[in-house]
Amino acid sequence: MSTESPLSTSTAFCARCGSILPLLQEFGSVKCYTCKAHYEADNYSNLKFQYTIHFNTISVITNENILHTDGPEGPVVERKCAKCGYDRMSYATLQLRSADEGQTVFYTCIKCKYKETENS
Repeated sequence: MSTESPLSTSTAFCARCGSILPLLQEFGSVKCYTCKAHYEADNYSNLKFQYTIHFNTISVITNENILHTDGPEGPVVERKCAKCGYDRMSYATLQLRSADEGQTVFYTCIKCKYKETENS
């Protein structure tokens, strides 16, 4: 990479065209995909990378947590609960059977959290 270039670059970018260079493989040199410039592996000998992996936090969902949620579990429709008689239930649908049959609808009472299903 001793060629004069108008670009300020590191070994991750091509000194000729500024494109991102591919990763250095175990053997051989690096070739720019755009301008076909070659860079020897020696150019990468002092290069060090530092990175941090951030994982998602795990939240524990228990039956107790689900029963004490304040809002509905999905869209709300006018449907009478078989347990408490309340006239509004939330619902969710899943395709449990083969594709040529209807979806299964799961209803949840907003008031008492009673659950029931209906096959369409």
